[in-house]
Amino acid sequence: MIRQRKQQHSVGESSAFISRLKENSHFTHAQTLLLYNALPDEVPTQTLINELAAQGKTVLLPRVVSDTEMELRRYSGPADLQQGAFGIWEPTGELFTAYATIDVAIIPGMAFDPEGHRLGRGKGYYDRFLAKLSPSTYKIGLCFSWQLVDYVPTDEHDIPMDEVIVQ
Repeated sequence: MIRQRKQQHSVGESSAFISRLKENSHFTHAQTLLLYNALPDEVPTQTLINELAAQGKTVLLPRVVSDTEMELRRYSGPADLQQGAFGIWEPTGELFTAYATIDVAIIPGMAFDPEGHRLGRGKGYYDRFLAKLSPSTYKIGLCFSWQLVDYVPTDEHDIPMDEVIVQ
């Protein structure tokens, strides 16, 4: 049902999300941020990514490296991107492995619930990756109002978001 709604939904400008993020003290004080390069049916992030990089923040983007794993690469500007797996524009910058230094992680999802549980696309990339982050990394899910559901089933390995920002 969520997949069908995502396909029917027209993704618009991300300015409302950016405004809400800029009101978040965890976000505004962060120096090292993990974001995602949005797919066509996800909350747009490119404006925010470029803005943060221009401010001199350390911006990290995931890159799919196998059927089960992704890695993080530094992003310094649009020239750092090349089209990768699933048609996602992925970074080609320097490999980043200092996961404990990530202050904030902005995470996409198919759906979220009020407790911060996340439903992904089914491959488990983020589920596996979030386990590598420090417990102090503040995790923010971004979703449209129709992606917020009453309940997302979870397993013991699932890591909830600390906050979900809904438009």
